[in-house]
Amino acid sequence: MLPTDRQTLGGDETIVAMYWGFFWLCGVIWGSSFILIHIGVKATDPLHVAFLRLAVGALFMIAAVVLTRQKWPRLGRSWGAFALLGLTNNALPFFLISWGEMSVESGITSVLNATTALFGLLIAHLAFREERMTPQKLIGVTLGFLGVVVLAARNWQGGQIMQSSLLGQLAILGASFCYAISTAFTKKVMQGAHVPPTVMAALVMVFGALYTGLAIVLGGALGAVALTTPVDMRPDALLAILTLGFLNTFVAYLLYYQVVAGLGAARTTMITYVVPPVALLLGVVFLGERMDAYIVIGAGMIFVGIGIVNLRAFNRLNAWLAKPKAA
Repeated sequence: MLPTDRQTLGGDETIVAMYWGFFWLCGVIWGSSFILIHIGVKATDPLHVAFLRLAVGALFMIAAVVLTRQKWPRLGRSWGAFALLGLTNNALPFFLISWGEMSVESGITSVLNATTALFGLLIAHLAFREERMTPQKLIGVTLGFLGVVVLAARNWQGGQIMQSSLLGQLAILGASFCYAISTAFTKKVMQGAHVPPTVMAALVMVFGALYTGLAIVLGGALGAVALTTPVDMRPDALLAILTLGFLNTFVAYLLYYQVVAGLGAARTTMITYVVPPVALLLGVVFLGERMDAYIVIGAGMIFVGIGIVNLRAFNRLNAWLAKPKAA
């Protein structure tokens, strides 16, 4: 682990700048995930995209754990948690996003994926006493989901609903909900496990790869999934999926852990604001995706909603509202 800005004498500006460099690099890498997924699902089944991404990421993450001589946790309750997270944090959302991108543009997918922060607030309200909904959070969540409604209105064209696109957007929102549940579950159940982040990521990815691999086998047996080997894939699609596994899953996670250690969790969450603009720009430049008023207004409402939740200016209002009032 590299030294954090709090560990260096006087907060070495070079070290801090390096962590901010990791921050922006991580945002750009994750922003490119959506265009790579889009390329992958145009050539093979979404399950294959999710499986290969997780399998590649898991192999490299296991290698990282072994090379750094980190200890694997003993078999016990924590392994059940890893198995559940493999489903809710990897297998299911990776598949839902891949399936959704069969009918939804990569840029819109990234914007809808940003609603993870909004779903997280709702779930945290139910799961943690210290994270109850405040007027500030309620305003931000309401505005954010109104932005989702604006994006959904884009499916109404010529007096008809584009059903496939709408279902794709709902699938992506389902993935965001899975991510939010996983975050809350990790905080509630895994706090006392004392498992290194790299070890946890490796095990969760392994379980995710097992789930998606099993789904491919069962789907193939039932005739619902066309079994495809990497040899059968187009070179560009295979390269996109392998890049997803190595760069966008393995490398990005390692960078993310460095950023959390160096800049703190609060600043790291601002990556949420970096990913969608990068994905929108890449979608327009490389895929020719259109940028219309629905995207600009809807995305703007979602980002402003997330921003309102994080504004400190509302702290005084929340404190005032929380004080008991005279009868």
